Amino acid sequence: MVATERVTDPAERLENIPQQPLHQIDTPFEKATFGMGCFWGCDSLFGATKGVLRTRVGYAGGTSESPAYKKMGDHTEVIEIDYDPTKISYNDLLDLFWNNHEYGLTTRMKRQYMSLILYHSEEQRQIAVASRTEEQIKRTPEQIITEIAPAGPFYPAENYHQKYRLQGHSDLAKGIGLTPELLHTSHVAARLNGYLIGVSGLKQFEEEADLLGLSKDQVQYVRQYVIENEGGGIFC
Repeated sequence: MVATERVTDPAERLENIPQQPLHQIDTPFEKATFGMGCFWGCDSLFGATKGVLRTRVGYAGGTSESPAYKKMGDHTEVIEIDYDPTKISYNDLLDLFWNNHEYGLTTRMKRQYMSLILYHSEEQRQIAVASRTEEQIKRTPEQIITEIAPAGPFYPAENYHQKYRLQGHSDLAKGIGLTPELLHTSHVAARLNGYLIGVSGLKQFEEEADLLGLSKDQVQYVRQYVIENEGGGIFC
């Protein structure tokens, strides 16, 4: 009898390889909260940015109770970022904020998509105000309409909005053990959600791929998408 080798489907390999994906990082962090258009794009942008530990998207800045996507009231789509201030500064995050708005900084939109900075400390407020002043000088005669306000309650968006690009790769998401809770808290999920659309590029992905707890097949799978999408758009 001649032995035959079972051919493994690539999707099955993504699901069934023992591994320890890096979901949790026990690192001191600070929070930043921004509204800059549809939150799917900025979730990918910040998720694959060095120094960012976790991201989640939701609704904030308003007064309506218990907002939801189809009943948002006076809230805005925002991203909440946990970041390591020893690796990336609040000013660095603001640079990404100013330069990656989906609908622009000078075009007034409905409140859902408005440009918004919600600060978590007096220091953040001062940095944000100074940064907006500097950005306004660059953009004159256009008028920046970004609002700066204290951070209040944050209402997480529905799970289907969290790590939206990663969830489009269901075999990969299953392979890293992604759960509804981890959609909001996982480090590796935040990273992959950006890398899959090319954010931060191939060089950074290859530098940290081994640290993310991915299998060789998963690394190769993501690598192909980074190469294909690097330099492309991030918006919805």
